[in-house]
Amino acid sequence: MNKILLFGAGKSATVLIDYLIEEAIPNNWTVIIADANREQIFVKTKNAPIVEAIQIDITDDIQRGLLIQQASIVISMMPPALHFLIAKDCLAFGKNLLTASYLDNSIKNLQHEIGNKGLLFLCEMGLDPGIDHMSAMKILDDTHLKGGTVISFKSHCGGLVAPESDNNPWHYKISWNPRNIVLAGKSGAEYKVNNKIYHKEYQELFNECTQVNISGLGQLAIYPNRDSLSYLPIYKMENVKTFLRTTLRHPSFCIGWDAIVKGGLTDDIVKILPAGLTFKTWSASIILLLNNSNKEMLDFLGLFEEELVPQTANTSADILQYLLETKLAMQPIDKDMIVMFHEIEYLKEGKIQKVESSLVVKGEDNLRTAMAKTVGLPLGIAAKLILNKTIQVTGVQIPTLPEIYNPVLKELEKQGVRFEERRF
Repeated sequence: MNKILLFGAGKSATVLIDYLIEEAIPNNWTVIIADANREQIFVKTKNAPIVEAIQIDITDDIQRGLLIQQASIVISMMPPALHFLIAKDCLAFGKNLLTASYLDNSIKNLQHEIGNKGLLFLCEMGLDPGIDHMSAMKILDDTHLKGGTVISFKSHCGGLVAPESDNNPWHYKISWNPRNIVLAGKSGAEYKVNNKIYHKEYQELFNECTQVNISGLGQLAIYPNRDSLSYLPIYKMENVKTFLRTTLRHPSFCIGWDAIVKGGLTDDIVKILPAGLTFKTWSASIILLLNNSNKEMLDFLGLFEEELVPQTANTSADILQYLLETKLAMQPIDKDMIVMFHEIEYLKEGKIQKVESSLVVKGEDNLRTAMAKTVGLPLGIAAKLILNKTIQVTGVQIPTLPEIYNPVLKELEKQGVRFEERRF
């Protein structure tokens, strides 16, 4: 009997857990879920007999190692900084590893040893990164096979609130890790447009966001996402004129967040003394940035209230996270929405042709969110395909190979994650 070990039972793991339980009996699996909060596991599994719930301190080398030794495959839904602890054990004990996080240098540096052991460490296997890679590479590979030469690639993705649950001036609610929202864009962005390389610093990232029109949804704002350029060789498009990966938001969000970033309220380095500090005093640096476009949003977050900030806060980022979790929380009946949109231009027989591919997924409620579905399902599906030997590649990978993306996308379609494509 195969044992699937999942580290982490947080917001993004809900649908993954559902999928693993549903597939456990027909695939002869036992599912082990390890989290710091054992009760959270019971809530999400409804005490399913096929699941073993383990409370764990992930930094406990002995406990972590014992769990990994008994696993057939390991999925990590832990914060990115903790993946390496799990990766080292997976390498030591000869276990395949799946994560939804960006492939970082610490794991990349293990690739020689991972390859020599015939293991697969499959990273970026979530939504963005993940489904974005798979859906884009399918279009790009098909285009190349049919004799097209890609000249422009733009890929946009965002977690939004569904229109029927959109009832605040930010047009946004939190459906995933709130810390990631607070720090989004901190590293700036690099990308290529019309053969020119652009670098945007954090302070200018949300300023005057451009917009795209998505059928059925209207205008959405985009801001560049991290380092697009590092994907040029991975996507085999070093000579493409335009290559841009972005995050989608409602236009109002960018206006409000621009002020928050420029006001320094996302700082997670400088220590603060919360004793006696009010929200109004803490946010004083943003007063000069107030205008008619952002005042309602900033008021809504509670930046100017006379209440004391949480006494557990150590940085401005902590205070801001508290406000986001309080003011932009999803209510039980709320639904979120995932939107992904690829725009590709290519030359074929001397003519410029275009492909637009879009994905819209809505959540069921505030637990089985579209975010949890699109982040978790690719991991669960990949685990199944690895265990049944449909996927047999080894080494450190992200899902840009047809051996990975074809069967995963096919299974995602069965789960309702389906792209609409338009060529013109």
